[in-house]
Amino acid sequence: MKRRTLFTTAAAAAVYGLANPGSGYAASSAECPTDPALPKRQLRAMWIASVTNIDWPSATGLDAATQRAEYLRLLDEAQAYRLNAVFVQVRPTADAFWPSPLEPWSQWLTGRQGGDPGYDPLAFLVEEAHKRNLEFHAWFNPYRVSMQGDPGQLVPQHPARQHPEWIFTYGSRLYYNPGIPEVRRFIQDAIMHAVEHYDIDGVHFDDYFYPYPVSGETLPDEDTFAEYGAGFDNIHDWRRNNVNLLVQEMHDRIHAVKPWVKFGISPFGIWRNQSTDPLGSATNGLQSYDEIYADSRRWVLEGWVDYINPQVYWEIGLPVANYAVLVPWWANVVSGTDVHLYIGQAAYKVGTSGQWLDPAELSRHITFNRDYPQVKGDVYFSARSLRANPLGAVDRLVSEQYSRPALIPVIEHLGGRPPAPPVITTARRTTEGVTLSFRSTATGRQPATDRAVSYAIYRFDGQFRPRQCDLADARHLIGTVRADRDTGQFIDTQVESGRTYTYVATALSRLHRESGPSPSRVVRA
Repeated sequence: MKRRTLFTTAAAAAVYGLANPGSGYAASSAECPTDPALPKRQLRAMWIASVTNIDWPSATGLDAATQRAEYLRLLDEAQAYRLNAVFVQVRPTADAFWPSPLEPWSQWLTGRQGGDPGYDPLAFLVEEAHKRNLEFHAWFNPYRVSMQGDPGQLVPQHPARQHPEWIFTYGSRLYYNPGIPEVRRFIQDAIMHAVEHYDIDGVHFDDYFYPYPVSGETLPDEDTFAEYGAGFDNIHDWRRNNVNLLVQEMHDRIHAVKPWVKFGISPFGIWRNQSTDPLGSATNGLQSYDEIYADSRRWVLEGWVDYINPQVYWEIGLPVANYAVLVPWWANVVSGTDVHLYIGQAAYKVGTSGQWLDPAELSRHITFNRDYPQVKGDVYFSARSLRANPLGAVDRLVSEQYSRPALIPVIEHLGGRPPAPPVITTARRTTEGVTLSFRSTATGRQPATDRAVSYAIYRFDGQFRPRQCDLADARHLIGTVRADRDTGQFIDTQVESGRTYTYVATALSRLHRESGPSPSRVVRA
């Protein structure tokens, strides 16, 4: 029997010149020169909206096989765009895309609220995303009960029918009343069931808190304020506190059960205007702090979210809400905090009017972001718009900004340690390209957050001995692959016959901490 040598983190440090192996390979690369156009770490995601069948499923009443096929196509497209995460709406209207004991099956699956789709969509959604090594953020809308205003159209067992005192009608839609403590607890319980029973990577809220203003209507919660508003001088501060409590308690409950699950919110892009509040942005649009009671700036400063993903859905130079003003403002908000900043991008606006008729506008946003290191990535609304590729803008975005893969940024305060470096057990030429197999070198028991969940693969031309700085950006990163019981396999199809290549691999934990590199393998294609 051949003797197997375990290639430990310390050994990798000695061979590859790593300065601080305990903190992970990536952390020791801070002094290396990098290409800002080829970031090694950058969140790249798309929203997949289910409400009114915006993205998936494309219509109600599709059979399970068709629903699955549609979703797999979306994931294939995400990979083609070199994205690394999907944000999928699984509770659009106080309903569920999984067999929830608290809420009915979503009408957006079968066309009938409470109708069993014949499978567990959430389990399928998570499993298939992970097969492609895409991070899965489950997207929940907390307060919206229905897109119409008649409680009688809800199924009889719906909690809003069982507790009519929990809801109000506003703008011809039904909402849970955020001011009722039992409602807040129920919403959290409904979401926590998914957190506890599914292997999701993140819990995500969008921008809907109190309803957006409707002309001529007043929120019907004065009686609720009279009952629960003790200690508040006005109803507006009380409403903001109701939302703050939901956010703070949601964050704490998630991390008490699964510390690795991220909690993030995608608020409206304007907190407050500078003309109203000197801490606000130099804008002149709707103020989410005042109109929908979303104190998004405070969520960041208090650390109640792991990431903030403001919807900066405006073009560069727009006077009322300038992208080039709002991104620096948000960068300043997160500066000095542990909270990551991802920018919500309006792919749906491309080709509509004004500056959005320029196919370069979307790509220009990502170039602009490079000047603000606080920006850790972007999320696009939505999958349907990316597929449509108006004006060829998405092709341009991918070619100019996403020519290489990227790893998901590490949120430091979530903890964890890097996995042990892997070994490339086989590297050989096949009819498909070069096939690589990997194995973890971890020994003993490790915390779940520190085990190898995936592998990153780097390729170099010729016979080459890579050093620390050669892995500092994405110029040599060719892909990632999900681990299967500590092993993995990757096929490099982009090789030229007769050429020689050098490969190394690293292991990535659930929290995306990166190990030192494997010993290199040289292959002649």
